[in-house]
Amino acid sequence: MQTEATLAQADVSELDLIRRCQAGDTEAFDELVTRYRTRVFGMIYNMIHSEQDAWDLAQDSFVKAWKSIKRFRGQSSFYTWIYRIVMNVTIDWARKKKIKAGGAEFDDAIQLTEIDPASKTVPKADALPYETMERSEIRARIDKAIAQLSPEHRAVILMKEIEEMQYHEIAEALGCSIGTVMSRLFYARKKLQNLLRDVYENI
Repeated sequence: MQTEATLAQADVSELDLIRRCQAGDTEAFDELVTRYRTRVFGMIYNMIHSEQDAWDLAQDSFVKAWKSIKRFRGQSSFYTWIYRIVMNVTIDWARKKKIKAGGAEFDDAIQLTEIDPASKTVPKADALPYETMERSEIRARIDKAIAQLSPEHRAVILMKEIEEMQYHEIAEALGCSIGTVMSRLFYARKKLQNLLRDVYENI
């Protein structure tokens, strides 16, 4: 966990990189890409469950970010700003593909933050040895259920539960109001609870 001092130092360094990018410094942008590519890829992968497509979409997102970097005004964090680009690129792609998930399990090597087992969306599943198989099956069920959501609803669930972003950060990233974020989360959670009703009842 970073301390406030560490975060402050990181912010100063990041702002310097952004200023250099806005002046046309490609090496500074390479540094920003290096800092964020894993998190960006992880979020896209959890949306679409295709490693090759996730890398392609991450690349497209960074290209768009480079072309738009002069419009970054620092009113939000760079992470929130680039996430807005990433989610727009990913949701547009998913709509065109009318993507339906194949029920693949979340990949722990790619996923950057474990889903909180005590969260409102995910049923509690303690990792006791004799429950390992059951827990694996539950996670596969959760993944399959999330994949049945629309791209917009899938995005808010993943940003809230996996990225642990705040409502205002999600709203900024998706370019919508906090009320819209809360509404989408409510709808998505209700749908997940219906899809996973037997899981909730048996835990």
